[in-house]
Amino acid sequence: MKAYARQHLRGIWAATLTPFKSDLSLDEAGWRANVRHWTRELGIAGLFVNGKQGEFYAMTIAERKRMAEMAVEEGARVMVSCSDQSLDTVIDLAKHAQSTGAEYIVVHTPLLYFGAHTADTLLEYYGTIADAVDIGIALWNQPPDCGYLLEPEICLRLADKIPSVVAIKYSVPRETYARLTRMAGDRLIVSTSSEEEWLDNIVELGWQVYLCSTPPYLLQTPSDRRMREYTQLAFQGKIEEARKVRASLDPVRKALKSTRPAGKAAAHQKYWQELLGQAGGRVRRPLLELSDQEKAATRAAFDNCGLKAAHEQAS
Repeated sequence: MKAYARQHLRGIWAATLTPFKSDLSLDEAGWRANVRHWTRELGIAGLFVNGKQGEFYAMTIAERKRMAEMAVEEGARVMVSCSDQSLDTVIDLAKHAQSTGAEYIVVHTPLLYFGAHTADTLLEYYGTIADAVDIGIALWNQPPDCGYLLEPEICLRLADKIPSVVAIKYSVPRETYARLTRMAGDRLIVSTSSEEEWLDNIVELGWQVYLCSTPPYLLQTPSDRRMREYTQLAFQGKIEEARKVRASLDPVRKALKSTRPAGKAAAHQKYWQELLGQAGGRVRRPLLELSDQEKAATRAAFDNCGLKAAHEQAS
């Protein structure tokens, strides 16, 4: 599995948002259209489905399975987030992901109490998952969410002891993921969600995969795929050209970030999707929707960020 991932887990993999209708049911048609748009028109290599961006915590198990099934049915290469506090649920979702034809699963480090986040605890946790399925596993650690850092040494212990652990989405400061990268060699594929650091990580750390967040489909249109362009230039060793293309996206990044209200990232990104002609939809509680004033500010920034042509076409 490690050899397969080293060869195939490459390029840009985007974390998906889940479109909900006005009645908060799944927008299955919108989801399918988004998947086709992302993979066929934007050329995104793979999709990270049912993660935190996708509001998995507000979805039923049946809904999470349905989203994964539809993504695979639409021909996408899929990594399914099976994260949950119940290990039984994690394993159920992992078995389902494997049965649908997903290439990988990803499982966040669990929330543990009373200092139980020891190396042995985590080895038992991920080992139990690995024993239940025959699919590549990506670790996922975001310390603010689980309350602890998965130290680089523990990451490598997991990768060495569990053959199916192939990668990690490591949502930590750059110095920490750079240290793990240098320690890991070919033992573990390391990535993080920062688009702004992606080019430097290709150049300085030899990274092969962006894993993953929403910029691949929020910063690009079918006729303007600059993230894909600078990625390919970097992989080809054309670093200065890649830097120029990356820098040209600064107005889009600024418009997206400067209009995002505190605590409303999902709603804001979904509205941005709608401005791009994608299915965005509502968010589920406990998340909050954008106000009319917040939408107006976002629309004004969008219209002047450099992706205006895509909006006019969608309209």
